[in-house]
Amino acid sequence: MKRLFLLVSISLFTLLPLFAQSWADKAAKSVFTVKTFAADGTMIASSNGFFVGNDGEAVSNFAPFVNAARAIIIDAQGNEQPVEEILGANETYDVIKFRVAARKTQPLPIATTATNGSQVWLLPYSVKNTPVCIKGTISQAEKFQDTYQYYTLLLKAEDNQISCPVLNDKGEVIGMIQPASDSKKDISYAVSARFAADLKMSGLSMNEESLKKILIAKALPDNTDEALLALILASSTMTESQYSNYLERFIQKFPNVADGYIYRARLRTSQKNFSSAEADMEQALKVADNKAYVHYQYAQLIFQKEVYQSDQPYSGWSFEKAYQEAQEAYNINPMPVCRQQQAQIRYAQGQYADAFNIYEELTHSDIRSADIFFAASQCKAQLGETDQQIALLDSAVNMFSRPYVKTAAPYILARAQALYAAKKYRPAISDYNEYGELMAAQLDAPFYYQREQAEVDGHLYQQALNDIDKAIELEPSAPLYYAEKASLLVRVGKHQDAITTAQQLIRLSPDFSDGYLFLGLAQCLTNQKAEGIKNLTKAKDLGNAQAQTLIEKYAK
Repeated sequence: MKRLFLLVSISLFTLLPLFAQSWADKAAKSVFTVKTFAADGTMIASSNGFFVGNDGEAVSNFAPFVNAARAIIIDAQGNEQPVEEILGANETYDVIKFRVAARKTQPLPIATTATNGSQVWLLPYSVKNTPVCIKGTISQAEKFQDTYQYYTLLLKAEDNQISCPVLNDKGEVIGMIQPASDSKKDISYAVSARFAADLKMSGLSMNEESLKKILIAKALPDNTDEALLALILASSTMTESQYSNYLERFIQKFPNVADGYIYRARLRTSQKNFSSAEADMEQALKVADNKAYVHYQYAQLIFQKEVYQSDQPYSGWSFEKAYQEAQEAYNINPMPVCRQQQAQIRYAQGQYADAFNIYEELTHSDIRSADIFFAASQCKAQLGETDQQIALLDSAVNMFSRPYVKTAAPYILARAQALYAAKKYRPAISDYNEYGELMAAQLDAPFYYQREQAEVDGHLYQQALNDIDKAIELEPSAPLYYAEKASLLVRVGKHQDAITTAQQLIRLSPDFSDGYLFLGLAQCLTNQKAEGIKNLTKAKDLGNAQAQTLIEKYAK
């Protein structure tokens, strides 16, 4: 009886590895080794991984991919395949998902979950041989992110088995081996294989710090809207060559989405490849459902090119062509924004009256805004109609109510400058003060200089002195501000202070004639005529046009 019991027991324990081995032959074909390389070709690291999809989708651990510009896998048959693109990553749990060039890959079936006490098998990587599975038990299964599990295993895993799959008795993978965090050789850890397999790219993935550490191409999201968001982010986070490659893959994946061609046209325009950009826009028009949108974008592309690349003529494009595209967009969908675009184009052409007429029309539309009134005011400024310019700036400012918010500041400043140009100094000062209160933390030296000029002409001399001192404090190496201060000090009769300021100016900029001009003038006004004439002559020698008149006046 004892002998029979012993034989049965031996048979059961012998069957355990054989039971695992029944699916191990097939499962072993899904496991591979992965090698990553830096941009200079040096190898960064080697690890393992396994397929989770039929189309080359695979998972491994994240760490070897940091700073990797290239990666390859070597499958169970010894075949080498390059990693084409990253499909997702999570640095916290040290997992990454990617696609290799091989298609029709054999994935491991993934288990939904596993429980404490369940028997599991670690499947190592092996080339052309079925590896011996390493038996273990789930000691603890901890849930994370409400769906996935992190496993503590009573199982001995070696360092060269990181990212190898851990399977249940049905041959389903439950997790992937992770680096041990302690020295206990009989305990291993595994993160949910479902978690790794579920990784995917989103529209915001380009901003993920973990993905920025990887130089291998990133996959586009499958959703069109998400992919478009990713494309927008890519333009500011990638190099030009990387972005160009990303655009090509977008167009290949979404050949009937007009935005791909529009974005490529923009890139090609920046590269001065105008004919290819034109072809892209024509293709965008062919595939677009919303053709008004494409005409609008085409108009904007040509407009921007004519404004910023006017030194690069292209026969097919002109401001007039841009206007025609804007008009076509408006004909299809009469949106005010298309009229605004036409006004911008007419302004750039110097057709200020036509531009104003469109802006005036838009002040009665649903895009009526401070910006529209401001644009109309600029047309009147170009036409020399100052009173109408100021009236329109009044309307721009009146789009806001008191107390003003910072968004009103640019329009208040523009009105201050227009009022100053119209010699309405006190109203200009009032606007400068309003702007100064709104933008107190961002005021720079040029602002204080502008306000000082208005204060001088408005005979507010003490305020003017305070402002020019502030300008000097903010830009102590700018000769213009010292010259302005010296001039103002002479004007208010503070001749000794003018001498001191002029001497500072000369030390700062010995070849700037104004320093000698104001020093000489102040000296003459304080009965130091000999020294004064000498400095006025120096100013004259440096090309100052006022010096001779002063020499003639004080040399008598």
